[in-house]
Amino acid sequence: MSRYIRQTVLAEIGVAGQQRLAEAKVLVVGAGGLAAALLPLLAGAGVGQITVLDPDLIEDHNLHRQTFFTTDDLGKPKALVMALRLLALNPDIWVTAHCMALTPENADDLVAQADVVVDAADSLMATYVLSDQCLSAGVPLISASVQGMAGYAGGFCASAPSYRALFPDPPGGEASCATAGVMGPVAALLGACQAQMVLAQLLGLAASPLGQLVRFDLTNYRSSTIRFDVAREPTSFPPFLSPRQLTPQDRVYDVRDACEAPVIADFAQRLGHGVNPIVPENGRLVFGCRSGLRAWRLANLWAAQGVTRLGLMAFAP
Repeated sequence: MSRYIRQTVLAEIGVAGQQRLAEAKVLVVGAGGLAAALLPLLAGAGVGQITVLDPDLIEDHNLHRQTFFTTDDLGKPKALVMALRLLALNPDIWVTAHCMALTPENADDLVAQADVVVDAADSLMATYVLSDQCLSAGVPLISASVQGMAGYAGGFCASAPSYRALFPDPPGGEASCATAGVMGPVAALLGACQAQMVLAQLLGLAASPLGQLVRFDLTNYRSSTIRFDVAREPTSFPPFLSPRQLTPQDRVYDVRDACEAPVIADFAQRLGHGVNPIVPENGRLVFGCRSGLRAWRLANLWAAQGVTRLGLMAFAP
């Protein structure tokens, strides 16, 4: 136990708390800038089973903020490299790497195996799919987002409202780290905040992170906290779907133009100039784009016209 002595001396943890961490199972979706800070902290703290999910390979533009990777790692799978580094950091834990993306289809099984789920992915679709699944399964979700020099982290689901309850429509624009940019220290700060929230939830600390959102703006070094315990769950919304969840009765429209997506899926029709979506009689009207945000806005327009069977898709770039 000498590895953990500096935290077990805390009255809030002790030997019993350390045992709780050793028995815990945490799913982390995303192995990028947020995870570069939060995953080593979870492993170092002795979280017994960590599952890392990320489909991407390491690229040179990742390294300024994803500091758990090195130049020699370029071209390797993020999830696999991260898992090996975590095991080198703490061989007493168990780490599983899944080099694949989270989808509406596989989220159910992945969430069901976790005590806490962490959203560290730069993906609108992943955030809402995880929120929906965690709410259904009663599993706590620790989610964070960072862009530029600002971001937030919060605790959702289980005994608190879901991410969808706080954000029934996506916050901000369609920008991501790739398009809006991000500073490494900001990502590290939010990742560390996520790690503290995960550990607090696993340890059952009095100040629960659930129902709380913490914002940081390092442009002017300001922070704020809000509680959203009374946020109401929306009664209806268009869910994200995977291709295998489609039925023959569904009609899928890809809202991307030919310059953005020269080739589209064979089950979809391009929603170009002069194309009017047809509302299926017994299926769903499904819109898709790269992130899902433009599709969401379009679905909202059709919902305002009384269409209730709607769906969303996020197509891989």
